[in-house]
Amino acid sequence: MTTDLRYTASGDELTRLTAAELAGKIRSREVTSVEVTRAHLDRINAVDGDIHAFLHVGEEAALAAAAEVDRALDAGEKPVSALAGVPLALKDVFTTTDAPTTCGSKMLEGYMSPYDATVTGRIRAAGIPILGKTNMDEFAMGSSTENSAYGPTRNPWDLERTAGGSGGGSAAALASGEAPLAIGTDTGGSIRQPAALTDTVGVKPTYGTVSRYGLVACASSLDQGGPTARTVLDTALLHEVIAGHDPFDATSVNRPVADVVGAARAGASGDLSGVKIGLVKQFDREGFQTGVLDSFHAAVEQLKSQGAEIVEVDCPHFDEALGAYYLILPCEVSSNLARFDGMRYGLREGDDGQRSAEEVMSLSRAAGFGPEVKRRILLGTYALSVGYYDAYYLQAQRVRSLIARDFTRAYERCDVMISPTTPTTAFKLGEKVSDPMAMYNFDLCTLPLNLAGVCGMSLPSGLAADTGLPVGLQIMAPAFADDRLYRVGAAFEAGRG
Repeated sequence: MTTDLRYTASGDELTRLTAAELAGKIRSREVTSVEVTRAHLDRINAVDGDIHAFLHVGEEAALAAAAEVDRALDAGEKPVSALAGVPLALKDVFTTTDAPTTCGSKMLEGYMSPYDATVTGRIRAAGIPILGKTNMDEFAMGSSTENSAYGPTRNPWDLERTAGGSGGGSAAALASGEAPLAIGTDTGGSIRQPAALTDTVGVKPTYGTVSRYGLVACASSLDQGGPTARTVLDTALLHEVIAGHDPFDATSVNRPVADVVGAARAGASGDLSGVKIGLVKQFDREGFQTGVLDSFHAAVEQLKSQGAEIVEVDCPHFDEALGAYYLILPCEVSSNLARFDGMRYGLREGDDGQRSAEEVMSLSRAAGFGPEVKRRILLGTYALSVGYYDAYYLQAQRVRSLIARDFTRAYERCDVMISPTTPTTAFKLGEKVSDPMAMYNFDLCTLPLNLAGVCGMSLPSGLAADTGLPVGLQIMAPAFADDRLYRVGAAFEAGRG
């Protein structure tokens, strides 16, 4: 495809600014939130026909929310947050009362939730207009957004390539200027991997620090909502909005949120003196694209030049992470998706008054779920069945404990660890669809963090010399040390200029 995505209208100048810059101009009344929101809606209208980042655009609701921010500021009221008036794109896995929540699935086509997710509510309370709901792999299962029942999202850097998954829609919306902020979820890399492929920033917070209430579950012990943006500071500002304890979420941790914004501002000096950075031995190896490894090694040299001390760390059980993940995740999927049975809510097929409940359930699930979702349900149901539970699920959980131990021991030697975010740059749409294992291997570097519940960030580290496409650098930090991600990330960003 040859669609020109360059800025063409004067209103699009606003879509080039960072979220922090936009928030400052809105506060000073140089521009209104309505003008900023309208500029992004116009951008969506201009380019999203080719990119397909959005499944639903809520123009009227977004402009109404923006107008309320303008009214309050014009009346002299204090902004309700540092991002008040700056619009955002929301992954279509968070419930919203004013827009459908489909999770990229025919099973929930047109579903309107009776309540907002906690993350949705915090965004609204912060005065952030929601532009719409972004495309995703069905029920967050996939690495390319090709499993969406509504068609794939295309990468703004090359419209023939994937924008990643499962949150390709949110990442593509950022990269194409359709939104300055976005929310994703990360079960095995679904925030960080699309960020790497689109030259954006994405953070998987420590498990339990961002509420999962109203986040439609894929795998409950792995899922985590998180912020995405085009700069480290913007991501930190959004992280501050959505993080914090939630009594409605049983897995929510009741402890203070790390000072991620302060860390991002401190890191902007570029000085990393006294910071120890670990290189994960298992993630610097053959099989990775040459351009990705070259970019990673250049990033290491830059971090050294900024004063960081580099040490190698050995995490031996990371080699078993992929196998453990793809047993634990399908088992939780099998349990979580049992509720979509054609009887309580969602798609119902074959209910002609003649068929039994079992027949209706079978027909509904066959029609409502796509191939990848069915594959994972079958894998999980098998692994949980009598005679196989101990051999598969329990053994995978033991490996999970060993991976968590690897992280703990590694952080005794360093403050953060780094690796490439993905083994290659963005691949072409359709390239891996017929090979599930090739698709699963694309999350090799990201999924250990989800198994351990620790935090990670992907941020741009340049373009691969062999493809000219974006490469992501992954930064990893211990649980509840999310601020370390932002300090090191902001310093690396500043060092790149």
